[in-house]
Amino acid sequence: MATKKVRARKEQLADELKEHFDTYTTVFVVGCDNVTSNQLHEIRKDMRGDAVIYCGKNTQMRRVIRLLEVDTPDLEKIRACCRSNVALVFTNGDASTIRDKIQANKMDAPAKAGAINQCDVIIPKGMTTLEPTMTTFLQALNISSKITKGNIEILNDEHLLKIGEKCDASSAALLQKLGLMPFSYGLVTQHIYQNGSIFAPEVLDITNDQILNSFRQGMKNVAAVSIICNQPTTVSVPYSILLAFSNLLAVAAATEFTFTEAEEIKAYLADPSKFAVAAPVGGAAAAPTGGAAPAPAEESEDDADAAPAASIFGGGGDDY
Repeated sequence: MATKKVRARKEQLADELKEHFDTYTTVFVVGCDNVTSNQLHEIRKDMRGDAVIYCGKNTQMRRVIRLLEVDTPDLEKIRACCRSNVALVFTNGDASTIRDKIQANKMDAPAKAGAINQCDVIIPKGMTTLEPTMTTFLQALNISSKITKGNIEILNDEHLLKIGEKCDASSAALLQKLGLMPFSYGLVTQHIYQNGSIFAPEVLDITNDQILNSFRQGMKNVAAVSIICNQPTTVSVPYSILLAFSNLLAVAAATEFTFTEAEEIKAYLADPSKFAVAAPVGGAAAAPTGGAAPAPAEESEDDADAAPAASIFGGGGDDY
């Protein structure tokens, strides 16, 4: 009977996994190291309605996925990730939001002997709740201390654990006696499967602006290479037209050749004074206070002839 129940349970879990792959479009492969069953239950409650967490044996998950690969060959990428202590999180929601929710569900935990330190742990100097009998224990860890008012006082800040190293049994015991829980454990996103592709969770940190800037920079590089190689492309044609127009303007300015767009520039080169801007309000050369205003200069024939032309280009005329 027990064997039949186990077999029925396995078939039920396999059917659930198949249903999840048919229902959801995004799959997170998450690590479950140091995550207790109670903590996993709390994570499920927090993510209810947004995602479904599936935990099972790797052999069973790979067996089910292998059957689904007949219709969806891309699932082979997920099967290759079913190693060690992992679970699958299924969702139809925004991948970035779900990733943040998974990271936020962490629980403080004490240091364990043999575990890799997640962070540096420094015990601050000052009074502790340790009894005087713990003095010998602290001396074995090379921690300076003294007895003050019936309790142990640590004299200096002590760098007990270093990140990346293994925690020894003595350090773990001391942290537990001090009531410190320096580490936190939870589900760790390892891979994300979406639309037949699998990628690292860091990809979700890429913004739309970063993607657009990369495309813009690539287009500039293609345009530069195309212009140098005299090979027109879609991105280089506008620049080629601008360069050709600049060359035509240069030829028109140096020769008698002209066209409509070059006439104003040729006119400016012929007589820049016709384009002189009117003096600013207040006058750049205002008359000194109390002094007589300078007499107006006599208008020459050339200036009289130039007045109508100046008015056309905004130089100030009777018509404006």
